[in-house]
Amino acid sequence: MLTRLGWVLRGLQRRLWFRATLFSVVGVATALLALLLRDHIPATLPAKVGADAVDKILTIIASSMLAVTTFSLSTMVSAYNAAASGVTPRAYPLLLEDSTTQNALATFLGSFLFSLVGIIALSTGLYGDNGRVVLFAVTLVVILLIVFTLLRWIDHLSRLGQLDATSDSIEAAAQRSLERWLADPHLGGSAIPLDEPPPGRPLLATRTGYLQRVDMALLAELCGERGRLRLAVLPGAFVDPAQPLLWVAGLPPEQDDRLRSAFTLDVRRLHDQDPRFGLTVLGEIATGALVPSRSDAGTAIAILGRAQRLLTLLTEAREAVEPRYPRIEVPALELDDLFDDFFLPVGRDAAPLVEVGMRLQKALARLAVQGDGRIKRECLRHSRLALARAESALGQAEDRALLQPLAADVERLCAPSRAGVAPVT
Repeated sequence: MLTRLGWVLRGLQRRLWFRATLFSVVGVATALLALLLRDHIPATLPAKVGADAVDKILTIIASSMLAVTTFSLSTMVSAYNAAASGVTPRAYPLLLEDSTTQNALATFLGSFLFSLVGIIALSTGLYGDNGRVVLFAVTLVVILLIVFTLLRWIDHLSRLGQLDATSDSIEAAAQRSLERWLADPHLGGSAIPLDEPPPGRPLLATRTGYLQRVDMALLAELCGERGRLRLAVLPGAFVDPAQPLLWVAGLPPEQDDRLRSAFTLDVRRLHDQDPRFGLTVLGEIATGALVPSRSDAGTAIAILGRAQRLLTLLTEAREAVEPRYPRIEVPALELDDLFDDFFLPVGRDAAPLVEVGMRLQKALARLAVQGDGRIKRECLRHSRLALARAESALGQAEDRALLQPLAADVERLCAPSRAGVAPVT
């Protein structure tokens, strides 16, 4: 259950209102801190530090921070809407989780509430001369925090919502998800034995939506030493009430509701346990750049490089990992799905553009050089498909002549004599 609590807390931390609320509470508490510390200030100190100026300083902070918060929020919404329409709508939820933006808005709002509470307390005379000294010192610290945050925010605004910055965020999220899967294959469960039918009875979904997360720790707790479970779908799958989530053996039907609670379904996909989602979103960016109204071959070529970097992770040698939940069988992350998520749409839309087709063939060739037999087969399949599409779409024989040698290189690199037979786990 701690794992599920951690998931809920992580979800809250990603929400814009959470940090804003937290910083606001800290701001109010800081303003009231002077009331607790005023008795520890020497009586002669207030006359020396000029604490009587704190009223004017707090008034300036209150008026300016409210304006800055409103302006920053409107700028953020405009930039994110532009990114959603110009890059891909799937980027919007990830952009909302940007920590720099959330920290800036939360700092500005917290500073506003700090100054507002300070002004109210000063007008009532609660602080006294000694309390004013404490408030003055804290106000100086708040000013330094505001200046530091403003400098970071100005630098961040220059990249907010831009294509490269948005693509960086998507690639980073996809890389984290894929590395987590490779470090802990099958979500910590065991691989499904070959040609073995599902055990027991199916546990059907009760709603329609994307599977965002599977709480493996909860499933293992419910499974105990008697049960045996097999996942029917992986995070990222779109499920409905006619589709099983799980195959259950050795557990009574009374536990079905608790078993279902281990599955989080919602209206959209998340990157956390879904390595395929990042490649899908990158493919959307590339294909969006290739529509006739934009015809931005440079963006598509840049995204091909990002996808190649991600898929290169599959070629790295890794030590075998003992399953943490041996009584839970989990499907493998299929290699052909990962390649299809990106190369199918990009190869289709890149067919009329020889420069993008050349970069695609080169990316497949580099992956084939580093990969084992299964990766080579996927590279060869997509190389042939992309070449066939390009030959149908390219009108000039010279363009086709540029692509054919590159596709021949992929054929040579993936030849059976060099492909090897090592399986990909």
